[in-house]
Amino acid sequence: MLHAVPLPGAGGMNWITQLARAPLTPETRAVRLLKVGEQVRHFLSELLLRQEVHDDVLSAHTVSVTEVRMAPDLRVATVFVKPLLGTDEAEVLKAMRTHTAYFQKEVAGRLKLKYAAKIRFQADESFDEAGRIDALLNDPRVKRDLGAPETEAEPDA
Repeated sequence: MLHAVPLPGAGGMNWITQLARAPLTPETRAVRLLKVGEQVRHFLSELLLRQEVHDDVLSAHTVSVTEVRMAPDLRVATVFVKPLLGTDEAEVLKAMRTHTAYFQKEVAGRLKLKYAAKIRFQADESFDEAGRIDALLNDPRVKRDLGAPETEAEPDA
């Protein structure tokens, strides 16, 4: 979008035309955060899939990068990881944190951003939380309170 901008001096009569960006709204900022987060997730998943990180623990496990949350200034990326079947989660998380500098360098090289994002790895607890909620909803006392029948009775024919 082109805008005419008055320059100071000479009574404001000097004008130039400059190229300006459209103002960012909260919606466009949120979309940008999601897009950059998805790009980081894809890059990290690709590095792990190709086993470009030379680590015995990471080579022995299949690790899923489930989500990446970017800070509003795009300088911090919180990466949620989960090893397949949830085995050796502490070991995998420790190995990921050990190689944080390598991951940051690779992501910074592939993403053309003004600043390289600092990566922080965390275990993804969303699957455990979903399991707890499912168990609660399947509890007979909760089903009774919700008014759902415990078992479906077959009609007599």
